Amino acid sequence: MTKPGPSAPSESADSPSRFFAALRASLAENTFHKLVLARPRNANAGQRIDVRRILLRDEPQLSFVRHYPTNDVTKNHPVDEGITEIERFAGSAFLNVHLFTRTEELQLRFGKRDKSHLTRHRLQQEVSAEPETHDREKSRWVDVTSAYLTELGVTTAQHQVVPSMARKWRQIDRFVEVFGTALAASPLAEAKSLRIADFGAGKGYLTFAVHDWLRRRGVNATVTGVELRPELVAQGNERVARLGLQGLQFAVGDVRTHAAEPFDVVIALHACDIATDHALHLGIQAGAQVILSSPCCHKELRPQLQPPALLRPILHHGIHLEQEAEMLTDGLRALLLESRGYDTQVFEFVSLEHTQKNKMITAVKRARAPADAAAILVKIRELKQFYAIREQRLEKLLAGEPIGD
Repeated sequence: MTKPGPSAPSESADSPSRFFAALRASLAENTFHKLVLARPRNANAGQRIDVRRILLRDEPQLSFVRHYPTNDVTKNHPVDEGITEIERFAGSAFLNVHLFTRTEELQLRFGKRDKSHLTRHRLQQEVSAEPETHDREKSRWVDVTSAYLTELGVTTAQHQVVPSMARKWRQIDRFVEVFGTALAASPLAEAKSLRIADFGAGKGYLTFAVHDWLRRRGVNATVTGVELRPELVAQGNERVARLGLQGLQFAVGDVRTHAAEPFDVVIALHACDIATDHALHLGIQAGAQVILSSPCCHKELRPQLQPPALLRPILHHGIHLEQEAEMLTDGLRALLLESRGYDTQVFEFVSLEHTQKNKMITAVKRARAPADAAAILVKIRELKQFYAIREQRLEKLLAGEPIGD
């Protein structure tokens, strides 16, 4: 550590408030290096506490290491909680607090009758302000240096993930992993040209990600983000123009009324209630080899569902009935896709700690139409009868359409 130059102490009643204002500013401006709590009031406080900034699961945290004569105790806190802990310790458990930023050291000292002194020193040489990462190294599917991530506010100009966008970054990376895995398992694995539609594109996080990932692999991808809100479509096209991207566009549209046209991949994430059924139906009509859907707001079957006598003691609880309706809805969707020649999977997209909308349905077209389509339709009928379901939207949309090629 570079030894600071001398500076005269400043005694003031507002020394603690000025010190903690500087602490908050250093964390907000990414200039925080470390903090040390020293000179314990008693042995129970430990010898000292070292505080460092870390990234844990891509989330900024303050890591407290409290040193005792025979052992050390580590505890991590979210940044705001960590600041509160430092304020609690300062002056009560420890009489000295040292804040090291990239360019300065600030010393807050408490004396008799809790009088405080604040001293600031300029460091002769800058120190690192980069947080340590406590996550195991993980292979990422998305290149963090991609320009679209900065354009969308996910990363800074220095290609660092913005802390408040860490969850969005994980969702983008996880989705591209799901997309890439499904593509590799499909007849499109070696395709050099792809047509992709992303319905309910929103701000286009995943639309840009899919386009970028494919183009980096030499695939001539034509990607269209379809969105109901004209202002988001305009913003998306403006970003495409600023980045000078080819083969990417946004268009106003609704999956429930969008005309079927040939697509290799159809994506529909968080399509509300029966909009998911319309997206799956459109994917089938479009001849899509891969369909990716993250359903939400399962409303259609809940009022229809009549719990069988054996299950009534369990399903009379509202939350259980809701969960059963969700499971039944997505189970029927998966079976209907299988009857149309798709291998389907239903799984957790991202952890519930990051989002409540965490289910994903992937459907990959088989080389041949299923030989057991009739048997699958029998299973669907039996499930509907068991739960007294009168109508399911995807089944209704597919009614009368031929099965297989």
